[in-house]
Amino acid sequence: MAFILNPDGTTTPKPDGPKPDGQAPGGAATPPAGADGALIKDSDTRTFVQDVIEASMEVPVLVDFWASWCGPCKQLTPVLEKLVLQAGGLVKLVKVNADENQDLCQQLRVQSLPTVYAFKGGQPVDAFMGALPESQVKAFIEKLTDGAKAPLDQALEQGQAALAAGENDLALEIFKEIQAQDPANDAAISGILRAQIALGMLAEAEEILTSLPANLRVKADIEAAASALELAKEIGQTGDPAELRARLDANPKDNQARFDLALALFARSDAEGAIDELLELVRRDRAWNDEAARKQLVKVFDTLGGAHELTVAGRRRLSSVLFS
Repeated sequence: MAFILNPDGTTTPKPDGPKPDGQAPGGAATPPAGADGALIKDSDTRTFVQDVIEASMEVPVLVDFWASWCGPCKQLTPVLEKLVLQAGGLVKLVKVNADENQDLCQQLRVQSLPTVYAFKGGQPVDAFMGALPESQVKAFIEKLTDGAKAPLDQALEQGQAALAAGENDLALEIFKEIQAQDPANDAAISGILRAQIALGMLAEAEEILTSLPANLRVKADIEAAASALELAKEIGQTGDPAELRARLDANPKDNQARFDLALALFARSDAEGAIDELLELVRRDRAWNDEAARKQLVKVFDTLGGAHELTVAGRRRLSSVLFS
C-alpha cells in the first residue's frame, strides 16, 4: 500500500493504480535485492514516502533533518548512525538535507536544526530537537522500539552474565566479538579487561589499557577496569591471611598488617572482609600512608561495580566514618 504525506504531517492511503510489471500479488512491489534494505540512507521530497512512510510500516524510521552549516547536526548525525547500526535492524535512519527540501520541512513543521522525527506505522509518533547526548538518543530509540534489545546489547548482557558466573573464557570471547563489530564500545573493552584480569592475563590487560586513546581511557567503566587491574597487581604481592591476622592480634595498631590483610582477603574472594578491614583502618588512622585505606576502598568499589550491594553499603559506611 502506498501513502500520501498530508500538509499536517499525517498520512493517508493512496488509491491503488495499475500494477506495473514485476509487482507481486497483493499490490506490493518486489524491489531488487538490497534496494530498500539499507539501515541508513539519504532521502528527499521525491522519495520520502517510500523511504519513510512506507518503510515505517515494517520497522520504525528516524528522520534526521540536517544542514551543512549546522554545527550541532555534525555532532548528532554520527551518534544516530552509530546507534542505528548497533540496533541491528530494529530501526532505520533516513537523512534529509533541510536546505534542499524546504517544502518537506514546512509540512513537518521543522523549525530548528537538527530535528529528528520518529515514524512508526506510517505516522510521526515522536520527535526531538538539538544534539542530545548519546545516552538520551539511545533511550529515545529504545522507547521507539518498545524496549527491544539491540543484538550488541544482548551480547553485552550475555558477556556480563558469563563474567558474573566465573565463565571467564566465554566472557572474553563474547566481548572480543562485540569489539570486533564496534571497536570503540567501551563496555566491551571493559569486559575484555575484566575477563583478562580474572584469567590472570594482567600483562595483556595492561597492554590493551595503555593502547587506548584518551577519549576511551576516561570512560567510567574502563576507569573502573583500570582500578581492578591495579588492585589485581597489588593483590599478587599479598601475604598469608592467617599470618597477617596473627600480627594484628599481637598489635592492633599495625596499619600495614591490616592493609595487607584486606588485600589478601579480597584476593581470596572475601570482599566483605576486605571492606571491613579497610573501613576499620580509615576509622583508626584516616591519614595513614596518604589515605591509602580510603583510596583502596575506592578501587574495591570500582572493581565490584557501583550497583553491587557491598559497594552501596560500603560507601554508606565510609561516608559515616569520614563525616562522623
